Amino acid sequence: MSIKITIDHQVVEVEPGQTILDAARKIDPKSAPPAMCYYGSLKESGGKCRTCLVKVTQTSEKNPRPMPRLAPACRTTAEDGMVVENNSSEEVLEARKGVVELLLINHPLDCPICDQAGECKLQDLSYEHGLEKTRYEEDRRRFPQQDIGELIKLHMNRCILCYRCVYVADQITDHRVHGILGRGDASEIGTYIEKAIDNDFSGNMIDVCPVGALTDKTFRFKSRVWFARPMNAHRSCEKCCGKAVLWMKGDEILRVTARKDENQEVREFICNGCRFESKEIALWQVEAPSKIDRQSVISQNHYEKQGDE
Repeated sequence: MSIKITIDHQVVEVEPGQTILDAARKIDPKSAPPAMCYYGSLKESGGKCRTCLVKVTQTSEKNPRPMPRLAPACRTTAEDGMVVENNSSEEVLEARKGVVELLLINHPLDCPICDQAGECKLQDLSYEHGLEKTRYEEDRRRFPQQDIGELIKLHMNRCILCYRCVYVADQITDHRVHGILGRGDASEIGTYIEKAIDNDFSGNMIDVCPVGALTDKTFRFKSRVWFARPMNAHRSCEKCCGKAVLWMKGDEILRVTARKDENQEVREFICNGCRFESKEIALWQVEAPSKIDRQSVISQNHYEKQGDE
């Protein structure tokens, strides 16, 4: 039996056990609270970044009292009769600005040289909720370069500690060899042993990373994403689903990524064989151009029929 929840004066029905974020995404993924750490296909993700804070003005139909403080939408279970304010609350928007400012305190201005530019969630978040100038005057946190393998480049200075790469390694690979090392301001992603990440599904860490902390070494500095043409394609693969997106320039495949849904989350992960070792067009059955969000910079010079948008 479904329950009803009201978000910004819009009523939506969800299944018991679903969160406020699930309900908001059901109304409209674009107006839903932003999430930098939550990932729908990864169990136990969420609750780290606090960008999805919302105001619960009525806990449930049985309990009409408001929650005493802002609640993370990704971790708060929806209740029947719950009333939530998201973009309609000035308190929520101010809190979101504060969270974004905190995330940007130690984040370097690498956008001009970062391979994630154009599809970076932190870029979108800072554009919507960030300040024009930073108020931070102290030295930024910096980490020495660490080689974690021949396929993935780690930029720890860009990491926001969302834990997504840890969860994806825990849940879809045979063994996890990296994690969060240290505590507090010294916390970092690491392996202790260099060049240790080499399992068949390690490349999915790149797809789930919301910033440019983990990037594809085989695509490094080759092209901006908005100059490439994303095409849905599939191939026969014994290890994974074989469904991917080919980022092409002419007939050349610059990189291969897993397909993402309307929430920009991967539902079917792909193996390293498809991602790194299958960059010849003859190995793929190309289906059609990937659908691109018209608000994305990647849509530059890409055109679709009006009915396909």
